[in-house]
Amino acid sequence: MRRGLLLVVLPASLVLSGCVANPRQDITDAGSPTQTVPGPADGTTATSAPLESAQASNKAPVYWIGRSNNNVFLYREFRDVSEDDNPVTRALRVMMSQKPLDPDFFTPWQNPRKLATSISGKNTITVDVSSDAFNSNLDADMAGRAIQQLVYTATAAAASAGLTDSGQQIQVVILVDGHTDYVAFNRVRLGAPTSRSAGMVAPVWIIDPQEGTTVADGAVKISGRSTSPGGKLRWEIQKVDGNAKTPYQSGMMTAAADAQQSGLFSFTLNLGPGSYEARVSQVDANGKATELNVDTRGFTVK
Repeated sequence: MRRGLLLVVLPASLVLSGCVANPRQDITDAGSPTQTVPGPADGTTATSAPLESAQASNKAPVYWIGRSNNNVFLYREFRDVSEDDNPVTRALRVMMSQKPLDPDFFTPWQNPRKLATSISGKNTITVDVSSDAFNSNLDADMAGRAIQQLVYTATAAAASAGLTDSGQQIQVVILVDGHTDYVAFNRVRLGAPTSRSAGMVAPVWIIDPQEGTTVADGAVKISGRSTSPGGKLRWEIQKVDGNAKTPYQSGMMTAAADAQQSGLFSFTLNLGPGSYEARVSQVDANGKATELNVDTRGFTVK
């Protein structure tokens, strides 16, 4: 089944190194550890979101870039995909060619002419993409996040489809037109095996409901994840009427601390028909911010 889903791994003879001009000090290597963003206000260490688990679904996990407070993070959405390609290629195609559901998110990638992926027996994903995918002018920090966006999406799609061993670290090798050493966005040299970098994912993100979802009235469950297991969180539901938002309900909760449910949170409210926005944020232990690393989701109750 695995062999049928994936393209043949590129032989070493086809992985050619491109010509490299004089080295530039402002170019980083994709395989080097990425500088992480600051940790949560309570002093805990920023972490990566756990690798996605296998699921029987035709929805692909896709990561986007979004802003929260003064930082930029990765956020995940589950998107409907076609059956035309293997799961990794499908997810990356959405990431490069479509817009996120949430208007707070964005992607710097462009829709490429060519995109192919394969997985080796050692949990290495190879992504071969055409150079037109990089037709965006990014600074070094955003370019690094864009590469991590691809790494997170590729590894998430493979793990979600059950194509990789969740007990091993998964790495991604990015080729451009079959070659290594391409400098992506004129900032990051590709070709070296690259893993997920800690601190890239949003400190708080709401998983369900997704942006624009319509749910039945009555008990509505809001769930998500924080990268600070056991940390305090504040939630608020606002009623939305056109451009006006009115606070409706609010409260506090604690993200799960145990290893099996690390960082997960959820709360359930009885909501009548209408438009709402859910807001979840970390609690600033120093009291300097009322909403720290806030994530929002707009949804409709019918």
